[in-house]
Amino acid sequence: MNDRSDDGFGALLPEVRVQPPADASRAMVERLRAVESRNITYVDDGWPVFWQEARGANVRDVDGNVYVDLSSAFGVALLGHNNPAVVSAVREQSGTLMHGMGDVHPSGPKLELLERLCALAPWGQARAVLATTGSEAVEVALKTAQVATGRPGLLAFTGGYHGLTLGALAVTEREHFRAPFTGRLYGGVAFAAFPDLALDGEGAADMALTEVRVALENGPPNGDAIGAVIVEPVQGRAGARIAPDGFMASLSQIASESGVLVIADEVLTGLGRCGAMFASQLVGLEPDIVCVGKALGGGVPISACLARREVMDAWPESRGEAIHTSTFLGHPLACAAALAFLNILESEHIADRARALGARLLEVLRGELASAQGVIDVRGLGALIGIELVGEGQAVRVAEAALREGLILLPAGDRGQVIELTPPATLSDLQAEHACRVLVRLIQEVAQG
Repeated sequence: MNDRSDDGFGALLPEVRVQPPADASRAMVERLRAVESRNITYVDDGWPVFWQEARGANVRDVDGNVYVDLSSAFGVALLGHNNPAVVSAVREQSGTLMHGMGDVHPSGPKLELLERLCALAPWGQARAVLATTGSEAVEVALKTAQVATGRPGLLAFTGGYHGLTLGALAVTEREHFRAPFTGRLYGGVAFAAFPDLALDGEGAADMALTEVRVALENGPPNGDAIGAVIVEPVQGRAGARIAPDGFMASLSQIASESGVLVIADEVLTGLGRCGAMFASQLVGLEPDIVCVGKALGGGVPISACLARREVMDAWPESRGEAIHTSTFLGHPLACAAALAFLNILESEHIADRARALGARLLEVLRGELASAQGVIDVRGLGALIGIELVGEGQAVRVAEAALREGLILLPAGDRGQVIELTPPATLSDLQAEHACRVLVRLIQEVAQG
């Protein structure tokens, strides 16, 4: 497709020329079904569309429809799709060093990125391990906690989502993901309730903290001693669930008194998404280990596990064979993209923009949906917002209807009952106003239907 940078693509309102998914997308879906595991891509009459290009808050599909992306492609495009500075950094780096030997002969971009990340970490001195995916960053965090404490047991929370690799899956609570692999999952994980004010009322936090204390005292099902608790400052895939005020601070205190490390899974919430460098700062969580990813590469896959120096230094020094590494660790292209992302994050005050955008969206959506039938809660922190609906699959129906009107969003929650919004921080006022107007109407129509 020809470059359309002169047509305002990136800041456009939706333009649906043919009802999606149209002919080109449907043809590509048939080709995909012939070669991809049927477990991967969900397909029905109204889903999916194939993307052809993206910029800013816009996506164009292979049939020429233009969408406003309220998902940031799983929260990745916090700066907007194809940010010019990130693209330029990747282009420049690809011309000099495409691949390196991250744990043998490192590259300059790897060193620079580690220095930047450790300088941003919420401790005076930090160490880090680079990775490729959020799941891998979580795996590093879980291993770090074990080598630092000598205790392999873990405490996690209902509704938590930390990834689908085996270690991360063990602390991911949803049965849908766990059931086929139960026999392969580590049995040393105890789960406590994540407090839900909207559903459980004022006593939710106290009940959850009681469960935490009991779990730390009794241990997990296999009897292993617990060395770490892993928690999302805001639960993402569960539907932007926010714990009551004071819960995270109390959790941190209980963990500290018990000699248990706190792992903050900030793969979605960190690096500006929620209105601060780390969402932990906003909710009172005091972590010893932090996982980041998604937005970090500006669209290029990269993640990291950061920890207090004394925690990370529990790892043995490499004698030539690292006991946790990977082929693409510290990949020069990804590191260059991440450095460009961090430059923009700080110079353009992206966290402030995410906070302001989220506040505007929440104000409008709460006002318009205050008396709407079938709406349980409208909540959020920065540019991470959840609209919880009554009834299983209601958010799925809204997402499918929204796609036909040129909005890309995702359902969340264990029953597909939460509309989750993670828009780019660069979403324009016009795009935001249009999106809210359409969303409110669709929610009302689905609830009444």
